[in-house]
Amino acid sequence: MDRPSPPRPRLHRSRHNDEKETKHLESLEGAESRLRLFQIDLLDYDSIVAAVNGATGVFHLASPCIVDEVKDPENELLAPAIQGTNNVLTAAMEFGVRRVVVTSSISAITPSPYWPADKVKNEDCWTDVDYCKQNGIWYPLSKTLAEKAAWEFAKEKGLDVVVVNPGTVMGPVLPPTLNASMLMLLHLLQGCTETYENFFMGSIHVKDVALAHILVYENTSATGRHLCVEAISHYGDFAAMVAELYPEYNIPRLPKDTQPGLLRSKNASTKLMDLGLQFIPMEQIIKESVESLKSKGFIS
Repeated sequence: MDRPSPPRPRLHRSRHNDEKETKHLESLEGAESRLRLFQIDLLDYDSIVAAVNGATGVFHLASPCIVDEVKDPENELLAPAIQGTNNVLTAAMEFGVRRVVVTSSISAITPSPYWPADKVKNEDCWTDVDYCKQNGIWYPLSKTLAEKAAWEFAKEKGLDVVVVNPGTVMGPVLPPTLNASMLMLLHLLQGCTETYENFFMGSIHVKDVALAHILVYENTSATGRHLCVEAISHYGDFAAMVAELYPEYNIPRLPKDTQPGLLRSKNASTKLMDLGLQFIPMEQIIKESVESLKSKGFIS
């Protein structure tokens, strides 16, 4: 006798007060019956409670991402990232959430200039907080302090927390605006020579990021941090492949080693690979990203 299919989970997602930020979500298959959107402010605990109440699991992705000049780091990045994380975890604890998956970043792993030069960076590596403060590198600082706050909360309160640390996320574009990672690619195609010395450690397809979150949520054996890149590489490697695949664009010739001291590694994300994740390679990431930029009218 066939078993009945289990009920499909309903998804709660935070939203901005802007139709442009939600229309593409509401048009997804099944959204009408399975997706509920909530207006939240990371610094407003009560608004978070409304979204978390009734949830079995929480995926905390929301955090400001600014890699350009930051005029007010405390209010633009640090407070929303750190206090926002604490608010989400507090709500999860209050309502008995089974597991929280926190989306951190490779920016909580690098820049880490004092990591041993002969050792490939992994989940044991943390961004150097003092280095970031001294050099005004605010986004990595915000992600690092937010993740540290999450681990401290989990330890003190006994909440089941697991973390994914994605690299530069690219792939097909769903929303009408581009995120910081896709803007990096767009600017490269337009001739930008920025090397993102303190912001790049490897690329990752957005579908693999989504799958990584599902895997660490569903597998109780998954613990701690999970580096999520198809390979540890330099931005120079990425730019060179874009130039090779799309010679019709004015791609600048960048130095090969754009991230000083970063050792390359093809199989760096071993924890996720052990959970069954087979990473989409850089070439396919680039192709799908560029073709999406074309189809959306960002480039011709």
